Amino acid sequence: MPESSNVRPSNVRPSGPPPLDLLDLDLRERPFTDRGSRLLVMAHDDGSLWIARSEYERRLSDTTVLTGLRVVSATGAQLPVRRARADRIAFEGGVNLVFADPDTLVLTGHGARAHWDHGEAADIDGCLVLVGEGPAPDAAAVTEAARARWAAWFERMPAVREELRERAVMAWWTLAVNLLPIGAAAGREGLVPSRYGYVGVWNWDAYFHTVALRHADPELARDQIRILLAHQRPDGLIPDVVHDEGVLTETTDLPRSDRERLAEHVGQALAESPSRTSTPDAPVPVTKPPLTAWAVWKIHEVAPDLAFLAEVYEPIVRSQQWWLTASDPDGDGLAEYLHPYSSGLDDSPVWDYGPRAEPPDLNAYLALQFDVLGDIAEALGRDDDAASWRTRAAEHTDLLVARRWTGTRFTTLSAGRTVAVRTALDLMPLLTGRLPKDIVDHLVADLLSPSFWGERPVPTVAFDDPAFDPDAMWRGPVWLNVNYLLIEGLRRSDRPDVAAELTERTLRMVADGGGLYEYWNPLTGRRANRATSGFGWSSALFTDLARR
Repeated sequence: MPESSNVRPSNVRPSGPPPLDLLDLDLRERPFTDRGSRLLVMAHDDGSLWIARSEYERRLSDTTVLTGLRVVSATGAQLPVRRARADRIAFEGGVNLVFADPDTLVLTGHGARAHWDHGEAADIDGCLVLVGEGPAPDAAAVTEAARARWAAWFERMPAVREELRERAVMAWWTLAVNLLPIGAAAGREGLVPSRYGYVGVWNWDAYFHTVALRHADPELARDQIRILLAHQRPDGLIPDVVHDEGVLTETTDLPRSDRERLAEHVGQALAESPSRTSTPDAPVPVTKPPLTAWAVWKIHEVAPDLAFLAEVYEPIVRSQQWWLTASDPDGDGLAEYLHPYSSGLDDSPVWDYGPRAEPPDLNAYLALQFDVLGDIAEALGRDDDAASWRTRAAEHTDLLVARRWTGTRFTTLSAGRTVAVRTALDLMPLLTGRLPKDIVDHLVADLLSPSFWGERPVPTVAFDDPAFDPDAMWRGPVWLNVNYLLIEGLRRSDRPDVAAELTERTLRMVADGGGLYEYWNPLTGRRANRATSGFGWSSALFTDLARR
């Protein structure tokens, strides 16, 4: 996929209003918050505002800071919100709610009062500290600083096609507000998947986040990789999550709520220990699909940094070895997912068939990672290593074809048995770029068939599969990471025409769909039931695909 320079070329300034004027916050799907702040200001059904903190594995109802906030005039009439945007909430009567710093919210203005539950009414006279400590700052300075912070962030937004600009501004704002200090990240800023429930650096998500961050702040993109590799286990496993309280690397680290949800889906014993090779009490490793080298090389293509390649090379090699040893319980040379979370496909019907699974995507990622390790080794002057990695990429692709290609599709195994369910992952071996032409032709024909193609492709379960559900997580909705990888796979497999069409349909779906969601209903193009809003990788991948 063509890459832009790290420095935005003349990037002709887009016509039309500046980004700050394009973004309206509805205070529901899009709360008022700031980069680095855990505070979220949201609208309540009764017309008041409430404030809560984003925390790892805690509901906002359990982290509420303040409720019932109303701004009233000198006559006691409630002043409605006139407009909420990135840098302020503006009330009628000239009152603004602004972030003075990540932990401090202030109301600025004159001649009005603030009321909230379980508190005393207070006059707004210049600057009132609503949340936080310390003396009231200068109102004009705080307001100007907030505007300048956001103007600087939007200045770094990659140039996108004009018709996609409004949604791209929303995506770029989402990435900023999802940047938070994470307790176990050694002082680095982590980009979390969503401020609603996903407050940590998730392995897979971090790789997709780098795809957008590399265009504006390559070092911040590299830090997303460093946060994960800093907690890599000696055996090579990269953690599933790095969060405020530590890391998630095995089933004993799972929050209670996750264990309960998994127990409902795959059964209690499998939730505790879903590998056949373990007893119910033995911990099972939990990670995410191996796309580390892919993300590293994505950054390098835009902002070359040999020192960073040297820093991460050996850790990626250890991770690759872990997958092909510790995660290959039947010893056939093809790795398996030992836990639903390790696949990233927590609720896929693949997991209805047994305690561990091997969809075609995993070994396609591993073959790709062999090739990218070859690219990294070559850049570092390790030519013998590079040749070896590329040989192993070819061998692993050949093994995947020999063992899993039926002549019409790549099969999915669960606990060693072939399963009938057809998912978009059946097409992911395109990502290797090494398949024979006849297999590429079969896969592209399958993608373009009514099973997977429509106005808003690609469903994560085939439209005509009995397990298809357009609203259920991983059971039918469109996910941008799947589409992005398939677009790249089509390019690597010399089908740029189909890649371009899938790109266009994906961009149209997001532009018309109302927000940056975790996943979309492929029949309506709208937010699927229970999909989280303000989702990081959807924002990052849309931004990258929309670039001009």
